[in-house]
Amino acid sequence: MILHFIFVVPEEDREKRQFEFEYVKKMSKFYQVWLKEKFGQEYEIQCDEMITKPRSILQRLDTHTLVRDHEQRGKDVFHFYLTHFKPWWTDCTCEGYHAENFGMVFWQTPKESNDTLYLAEKNCTTVSHELIHEMLRIKGHKKFIQDVHDVWTKHLFEQLEFEQYGEDFKKTDGKPMFLTMDTTQFNLQ
Repeated sequence: MILHFIFVVPEEDREKRQFEFEYVKKMSKFYQVWLKEKFGQEYEIQCDEMITKPRSILQRLDTHTLVRDHEQRGKDVFHFYLTHFKPWWTDCTCEGYHAENFGMVFWQTPKESNDTLYLAEKNCTTVSHELIHEMLRIKGHKKFIQDVHDVWTKHLFEQLEFEQYGEDFKKTDGKPMFLTMDTTQFNLQ
């Protein structure tokens, strides 16, 4: 199985957002290890950029455009889009969207160009949210949408800590490089 992370970036922002793309490449390798460890799912990881050009308001990029791109690339590959825009429609409170072998999140740019902690807190967590939806769906979990949203709410409003991982992809109490939802909250057996 292949998990393909696609960093969607406007052409005019590409150069100044290279730090973010470097983080995305590291994060994709982290999720390769994390998915195997937490869900027993082995993925070959691919990671690249989708450079977008300015469009008219009627041709604006949105979820439907990326779903069409996903279908053209091949539905058998899990495509995960990290976008510079919020989806017009979503069923997730984290401004993401998921479907079979498809995920997308609104990727937030830090104010400081090298703020790894911001990327972990604002983006890596939402990627884990959408990945968990898909992993639970694959495992036949009946309430895979509601259960993920219940845990997400605990993270945001009930002080449930995100799981912290260092550059070595191992849990850490120090400054994290990656943050994910707390997977102990799900019955993964």
